[in-house]
Amino acid sequence: MAVSPATGDIRARNLRLRCEKLSSVVNNTQVGELKRHEQERDFFCVVSDAFRVFAHRSSIMLGSAWAFAGAVFVILVWLLTGPTFHFSDTWQLIINTATTIITFLMVFLIQNTQNRDAKAMHLKLDELIRAVKGARNQLVDLENLSDEELKKLEKQFQRMRKRAEGDGSLSCHVEPAENAESKR
Repeated sequence: MAVSPATGDIRARNLRLRCEKLSSVVNNTQVGELKRHEQERDFFCVVSDAFRVFAHRSSIMLGSAWAFAGAVFVILVWLLTGPTFHFSDTWQLIINTATTIITFLMVFLIQNTQNRDAKAMHLKLDELIRAVKGARNQLVDLENLSDEELKKLEKQFQRMRKRAEGDGSLSCHVEPAENAESKR
């Protein structure tokens, strides 16, 4: 049965329209689900996300040379106003209180940024360990080991380095810590 070009064009157009309609329905469904999910998020998640964004933007702004220059300017203004206020206790209290409050708040911003950076770095390194053929997968999630386990692993790497220096090789395979300890 031969299909005329006009009939083929009509079928292609109908198929394209059905695909577009289906795509539109899927996108509308996804948008609806996302909106519903956003509304269902609890207050803690919203606050946590807002703090994350605030901490990230603050670290960018407050870690700049302009922020440092601004802080130096504030201190210079404070110093220059000293003679005007006769270097009084109130004059000193102003800078002490301001720096204490700023330091207190900055501790949380810095800690949040460092926690996120450290977590991202661990995940990247874990991915590299998983991806490299021949790498020991036991090294994934080292941050969860106890201090004693980390010390054993550190000694193992020190032994590996000494062996590598001894043979003149760049790398040397060392058995996992558990096996090395059991052979002694």
